[in-house]
Amino acid sequence: MNRTNILGLKKASGRVRASLADSVQVSVEMVDIPTYLPLPPNKNPMFLEKRVYQGSSGKVYPLPFTDRISEKSVSRKWKAIWIENEFIRAMILPEIGGRIHVFQDKTNGYNLIYHQPIIKPALVGLAGPWISGGIEFNWPQHHRPATFLPVDYEIEEHPDGSKTIWCSDHDPMCRMKGMHGVCLHPGRSILELKVRAYNRTPFVQTFLWWANVATRVHEQYQSFFPADVFYVADHARRSMSEYPLARGVYYGVNYGRRGLKGVPADEIPSQFIPFHCRAPKERDPRLPAYAPNDLSFYANITVPTSYMCVGSKEDFFGGYDYKARAGIVHYANHHISPGKKQWTWGNHEFGYAWDRNLTDRDEHGEYPPYIEIMAGVYTDNQPDFSFLQPGETKTWSQYWYPIQEIGPARQANLEAAVSMMPAKGALTLGIAVTANQSRAEITVEAKGKILARFRENLSPATPWIKEIKLPGNVTEGDVVVRVQNDARRELISCDLKARPEGRRPQVATEAPAPVEIKSNDELFITGLLLQQYRHATRSPVIYWREALRRDPLDSRCNNALGLWNMHRGELADAEICFRRAVERLTRRNANPYDGEPYYNLGLCLRHLGRDADAYAAFYKAVWSQAWAAAGYHALAELDCIKRAWETALEHLDHSLRLNIENLRARNLKTMVLRKLGRPDEADELLRHTLKLDPLDWWAKQLNGETLRCDVQTKLDLAHDFARAGLFGEAIDLLKNESIRASDLPDQNLGVLPTLYYTLGWFCQKKGDPKAALNYFRRGETQSPDYCFPARLEEIMMLKAAMEANPADARAPYYLGNLLYDRRRFNEAIALWEKAAKSDPSFSIVWRNLGIGYYNFQKKPAKARAAYDKAFRANPSDARLLYERDQLWKRLGIQPSQRLRELEKHRVLVGQRDDLSVELCMLYNQTGHYADAARLIGARSFQPWEGGEGAPLQQHVRAHLGLGCAALAGGDPAAAKKYFELALTFPGNLGEAKHLLANQSDIHYRLGCAL
Repeated sequence: MNRTNILGLKKASGRVRASLADSVQVSVEMVDIPTYLPLPPNKNPMFLEKRVYQGSSGKVYPLPFTDRISEKSVSRKWKAIWIENEFIRAMILPEIGGRIHVFQDKTNGYNLIYHQPIIKPALVGLAGPWISGGIEFNWPQHHRPATFLPVDYEIEEHPDGSKTIWCSDHDPMCRMKGMHGVCLHPGRSILELKVRAYNRTPFVQTFLWWANVATRVHEQYQSFFPADVFYVADHARRSMSEYPLARGVYYGVNYGRRGLKGVPADEIPSQFIPFHCRAPKERDPRLPAYAPNDLSFYANITVPTSYMCVGSKEDFFGGYDYKARAGIVHYANHHISPGKKQWTWGNHEFGYAWDRNLTDRDEHGEYPPYIEIMAGVYTDNQPDFSFLQPGETKTWSQYWYPIQEIGPARQANLEAAVSMMPAKGALTLGIAVTANQSRAEITVEAKGKILARFRENLSPATPWIKEIKLPGNVTEGDVVVRVQNDARRELISCDLKARPEGRRPQVATEAPAPVEIKSNDELFITGLLLQQYRHATRSPVIYWREALRRDPLDSRCNNALGLWNMHRGELADAEICFRRAVERLTRRNANPYDGEPYYNLGLCLRHLGRDADAYAAFYKAVWSQAWAAAGYHALAELDCIKRAWETALEHLDHSLRLNIENLRARNLKTMVLRKLGRPDEADELLRHTLKLDPLDWWAKQLNGETLRCDVQTKLDLAHDFARAGLFGEAIDLLKNESIRASDLPDQNLGVLPTLYYTLGWFCQKKGDPKAALNYFRRGETQSPDYCFPARLEEIMMLKAAMEANPADARAPYYLGNLLYDRRRFNEAIALWEKAAKSDPSFSIVWRNLGIGYYNFQKKPAKARAAYDKAFRANPSDARLLYERDQLWKRLGIQPSQRLRELEKHRVLVGQRDDLSVELCMLYNQTGHYADAARLIGARSFQPWEGGEGAPLQQHVRAHLGLGCAALAGGDPAAAKKYFELALTFPGNLGEAKHLLANQSDIHYRLGCAL
């Protein structure tokens, strides 16, 4: 057990534990941690239209993209928030997503989660940097877009003595708000995670939530899942396996054959050798034996593998370290938290390479591996998204606690965990409690008779373990263990009864083409699924359009297509779709069951500036209770524009009766009460709002507090004001804004042009065109670096700026970025052409045109000319050189010409992995194998998760080429050396051979040399 580490974590002394009894302590300090800092992100917007990431869309816009991490660490001070009680302590890092970095059992010094002694990002995150270890909270997709961005935090004290560290993430992509609160209670060894997922937008949104718990592992670490788990599923349920003993092939590994014949010699790991692969004299008799096809042991899984439990009706799972004799239990209501998952890089060379990428050597000279024991709420698979209605908040709690000595839990709840380990004629029972229990009663029953009864003082620091001899007529399946407190309230009960094995779940299948689907109902559902799960390569639109081809008034598909158009800013088309949906719904029924098309029509008409028509649509929407909360809120905003404060208050009351936790509605009501001269009621409501969410920045602003949030969040608040016609308040909120400097990415990157354009638009709407023009001109003069507007309102804003200031060269560029991201390609290209004409020296706009000309308009000559202009405008941009070379490759430019061009820019090539790989590839293609080998051997590569293999492939090709040349030249000894090198994977490549990779060609040539 690691009892100390660089942060000074130690086993708590008795004196310290006594001082913390019945109390929870929180402290904030700066902690020095060796850190590999990300290099500045690329300034070019990334339009990754069909990137697959974690099973769903890897679209990254409007986030900037980071593709390189510093190769050297520096000592950096990180803000750390500690929370501890008598039994456990945790440390939160609010500057890196609010992740839990440390979670320690103070009674024995055991780190329940993988405590990273360094911050070493690798290119795993959606936008690049991601660190392993700790507990990461992933939403609204995996891995969380803000995983390496700072979060806001607040410390809350509760009347019962518990304390919560709240961390709030204003999602940079969907503009929703996610909060997690790390809470400890006096006298309990439980860490509670309180979560609030709030859709602060007017649109329906989708989300998932996975708490990603990393645990340090070795050959004797086991994940444990409830006894009713018989099957596990891969991502998107593409494949299934029996669990825990796999009987077939999973992730390409034949576990069934392993179970019958053992592990093949070439699949035995080099580092963490499983129990069954060790010589008998090397086996520790104190540690459990396990089968070679048991998926619950990390040591058996040799390739990157996920599995998610299917169909469990239990509330717990966890992991147990047999060497440390300690572990972790997760508990949550399985009805809303069905997700139970394990992920590993694999116990083999490929996984070890990723361990090296994500950490440095420990005190034993090792790169410790980890697995992820992940808990999903409102999801049981990846990708598996649920819905959030406009203004809706979903809340829940998850819990983790330590266990000691007892082994994997057979049953667990928030009071205790119980293990039952059968042996010949006996049963070893283990009980770990989460609070002190004096004179607890433990009874062991079988067949209606009590076999044993004990009175014990139980404590989280001292697990209870007892061997029970079983009578000859009793089997372990007959035994039931019950634990009661001294008031005879049952804390937990447990048995070993066999669970009936359910039917093997069906593997998911790909949806057929639209024309092959018979019903409109299925066409709608298929399109909805693709949209809900953010499918990376398949569009939902073709399914809805096929339905509308068959039935032009299909209400659901018209509503869905209208929303798709509205999100793209195609408001006229959206209105047509919504009106068609309404036409069908009201053809025979003036009062339809579903009010959603009316609500969406109201949103669309608001953006079109037709407030009176929008008002009528919203009022019809509220006839349906499902849309009444959002509809009344929208009506109140329109009332505020007209300064009809009494009516606005009435509508807000209606909305809040149906959705009391809608923070935007609560804050607007606070403002309306103040407008009506009722400050006491306003202040009372505001106090309750801040109690609901102590990190709601609009409420803090109304409370007179200084806003510490980032500028993008302030822009969202300003738009909240503007939707209610409160343009003066919106302008006051934004003007005189300053941007703080940071050595890490944050949401302030590139925000200044958007800030000034927004101020100009608000001044224009307020009726001050002179001030508006001044702000528009200020927006034009700001640096365009990282300015990637993405809000629907920003389409109208940038159009207004272009009309007011036709000479502006930047507004068309920004609007082109936004529209291209919305797949309005022709309009985006036209805007970029306008921007390039106004400022031909701006490289990024030429680069964007090159992308649009080639990918969408299929004009390769224009694309090549645009990239040439881009590179001439900025010959120091290595990304431009890479993209231009990729274009040349697709245009069929000879490798020798591409090689000459890249060799002219060796400094730029050295800035990027992909360019270096491309140059190696060209060397290999043109027979310059020695040059390729030197280049591939001299660079430290940083692979992307899922994009591994390119440097290793060029390493192999270079040495195969050298070996074949040596063999042809009559030097088999040299050829042997090169072929053997081709079978290696040097550490500088950042990756290793996948266990299942086919290397028969190398072995054949090595055989020839021998």
